[in-house]
Amino acid sequence: MKKSLAIAFLAFSIFSCGIIGSLNSNTSIKPRDTFVLGNNQHGIFRTHLKNEGVTVLKVYQSFHGVALDPVLVEPQEKIYLKTPKNTALLIENTGDQYASVSLKVKGDLNLGMTYIP
Repeated sequence: MKKSLAIAFLAFSIFSCGIIGSLNSNTSIKPRDTFVLGNNQHGIFRTHLKNEGVTVLKVYQSFHGVALDPVLVEPQEKIYLKTPKNTALLIENTGDQYASVSLKVKGDLNLGMTYIP
């Protein structure tokens, strides 16, 4: 019984600290391409995003092909986004050089990922 309780406590600690249950990624995006996160059926997810590159990123959410509230993210700028159920998060490289973006995603991680040229 004590062993089971200790294992349950350890599992809870790991999940609450974000060691498991989050997605950490540094993604490169070709010039004028778009990275799409969550273009599938999924629940709510939250994203901490940092533009690590030298080009401006256009970040927006899309629900059934309708773009919602685009945000321009300058180099080295950080933003936080909460993406609703079954909505895609699009990160567009508006520049002529490769973009680099750091992502920390929590929530539903059953997310499709693709690029759109």
